[in-house]
Amino acid sequence: MKHPQQRLPRKVNIFLPSSKRLTTPTRRWTDRLLSRMGPGWRYSPARRISQTLCLTLFCWLFFYVAWPYAAVFTETVLQDKELLPVEFFLWLDPLAALTSSVAGRQWTLALFGMAGILLACFLAPRAFCGYVCPLGTLIDVFDWLIGRHITRFRVKRRGAWVALKYYLLTAVLTGAACGVMLSGYVAAIPVLTRGFLFSAGRIQLGLLKGWHQAGPMPWVAYLSLLLLAAIFLLGFLGRRFWCRYVCPTGAVFSLFNLIAFGRRHVEAACTRCGKCITVCPFDAIEPDYTTRPLDCTFCQTCGGACPAGAIDFVVRPDRHGPAAAPRPSVARPPLSRRGFVTAGIVGAGAALAARLGFPARASAATRLLRPPGSVPESEFLDLCIRCGECYKVCPGPVLHPASLEFGLEALWTPVVVPSHAGCHQDCNFCTQVCPTRAIRPLSLVEKRKTPIGLAVIDPKTCLSRSGQRDCQLCFDECRAAGYNAIEMRRIKLELGDIPEGVFSDAELEAMSSIEAPFVNPEACIGCGLCEYRCHTACTKQDKLLTESAIRIVPRPPEPSPDA
Repeated sequence: MKHPQQRLPRKVNIFLPSSKRLTTPTRRWTDRLLSRMGPGWRYSPARRISQTLCLTLFCWLFFYVAWPYAAVFTETVLQDKELLPVEFFLWLDPLAALTSSVAGRQWTLALFGMAGILLACFLAPRAFCGYVCPLGTLIDVFDWLIGRHITRFRVKRRGAWVALKYYLLTAVLTGAACGVMLSGYVAAIPVLTRGFLFSAGRIQLGLLKGWHQAGPMPWVAYLSLLLLAAIFLLGFLGRRFWCRYVCPTGAVFSLFNLIAFGRRHVEAACTRCGKCITVCPFDAIEPDYTTRPLDCTFCQTCGGACPAGAIDFVVRPDRHGPAAAPRPSVARPPLSRRGFVTAGIVGAGAALAARLGFPARASAATRLLRPPGSVPESEFLDLCIRCGECYKVCPGPVLHPASLEFGLEALWTPVVVPSHAGCHQDCNFCTQVCPTRAIRPLSLVEKRKTPIGLAVIDPKTCLSRSGQRDCQLCFDECRAAGYNAIEMRRIKLELGDIPEGVFSDAELEAMSSIEAPFVNPEACIGCGLCEYRCHTACTKQDKLLTESAIRIVPRPPEPSPDA
């Protein structure tokens, strides 16, 4: 038999206010408004405000600060707009930071962001998932708009899948220990950033700069969008299904909950109405009203919904009176040793498959053109989290995602595509936004001296070198950029048999030589401006060539000092 509901004075909650503390007329108006916006807004408005602000901040960084186009490129174009770094949210993803450091065998700047967010979770366990994560906020929006109306696919409250995020975390960490970065495929913030890049980012680029700038949609972009869509579609199985049971970033926070100070506390005034169990978005409340500490995010929805005011969120629950139910125990999901061993084997197998499937490590001919300032290829693959932030800030854009032609390990990593655009001489944006420093920060002076590749002219294709016509487009482009790595030289041409008297000696001399471009390898950094100019003018517009006569290729590896 349930106890009669009582209106007891609520304890002061040190974390977030509740709409029930408002005056009666204001509370009625507020409850009427918030009830239409869903139980989250009604029972935990401060959490929803925090989520809204964080999502707005994420969009501001993505669409405004990371928008690279300006009337004049300068070294401070990004800095003038950055109240917060573009990569701020990527720094807060502990899984991306941890795995990049383990896989790369080095300390990265992202570890400081990970340390900061985990320290904050000492007081508010897993609060990142409930209050900050923009992906979680968008999942909440999807659940409210669509997911709650489609219930036929809903699964049971708890099942074998509740431990999936821990097994996925084990596989990702095992892959990192084997030196292969797997978190970029499943970590929350990289997945969201990359998904935004290939959807809303392309729309922004097409509408504001022209659809020709966006270029054709590569199939790897569709793959990324499919992964992001799958995360939202999991909402048909249950509210925040991804966050509850799948997200390996959430698993990191869940494990950290075991040593956090903050706890949900149920007092003796509890009437056992069960409303807290119904409204909890993270499935963190046991049937006996105790808490599953690994799942609680301090969202306080249950506290706002409790008619008796018997739920409190405190730092030390033992100092706030007796509880209505047994003290919360560490209710662990049904984890199994076999599951962890299998996950470890899967992670190691994925790492091995990625390594064996990447020919660039064994063949110099298949090396990729990486952004300026990139660390050596093997180290780059270990540090890059495939977030796509460098694509977003790249004007042109010059950077594109790598496909499977270079192997699984290179998937979604940035490559330079000079035929689409050249690397602007006054742009160093990609070197400023990499959260793990797979691309090192470079000043404009350093960037102009940092090689990307090497320009190579095909003498059989080049209009001047083959004697077809005068052309110095690549020379003009290189000189305008200030590199002066291409020079024009006069070369002799084979005229064949010409009958005597048809042309004068002066005419024959003029016909037998032509000005042709030659690349100075010492001055060339492989920016690709020459290839883009040749490809655009001679191939696409005038259709004089079937392919560009000048190409950017990877520089040959420097000989070892011991060789």
